[in-house]
Amino acid sequence: MTKPLEPKHPAPAGQVHVVDDDADFRDGLSWLLDSRGHAVKTWSGGDVFVDALCALMHQRLDAPWPSDVVLLDIRMTPLSGLATFEALQAMACPWPVLFLTGHGDVGMAVEAVKSGAWDFLEKPFQNNVLVDKVEAALTAAMANSEQAQRTQRLRAAFARLSPRERDVLDELIQGHYNKNIADSLGITQRTVEFHRANIFDKMGVSSAVELAHQLGKSGLR
Repeated sequence: MTKPLEPKHPAPAGQVHVVDDDADFRDGLSWLLDSRGHAVKTWSGGDVFVDALCALMHQRLDAPWPSDVVLLDIRMTPLSGLATFEALQAMACPWPVLFLTGHGDVGMAVEAVKSGAWDFLEKPFQNNVLVDKVEAALTAAMANSEQAQRTQRLRAAFARLSPRERDVLDELIQGHYNKNIADSLGITQRTVEFHRANIFDKMGVSSAVELAHQLGKSGLR
């Protein structure tokens, strides 16, 4: 066997799921990605992959998704790549999906990208191009996972705010000063400062601007 190529730089964390009903092609992709330092798991079809993800969801419950990527053949049986992709979307799976397609299926792959797939590659493809796209997708998956975890922490912190703290928070993110907030809520300025400090501490921010920014990104604003 040819000696695997040494990766030029550390591979992004996360696993690559290769879903293809062609065993030889699946094994070749696995060897290529493994030689570049990526963790790889292969699946013989979309049906078994979807079943495994359903089981994973039941096990993890509200735990964040890992930062993985899916390489998905567009033509498979009994479950096609497009049907597999739709199942992933129904599960709200955040993993970037990179379709592998033949020349005649490029139109379908383009439509899949418009529907939320990460990208597609037409067979035959250059190994370096594939690996570059996979690594870009892994980097994006990691960034999305980190943002999802920040959002989850922020939502939990928001749920711990008292009703009065939420009143003060509403005023803060509108850019109101402590004195104006005190007048609006009928409390003292010192009480506003007390609530403000508690809000910043619970939400893990240091300013009203940062608070508004984080709430906006998390969809809480």
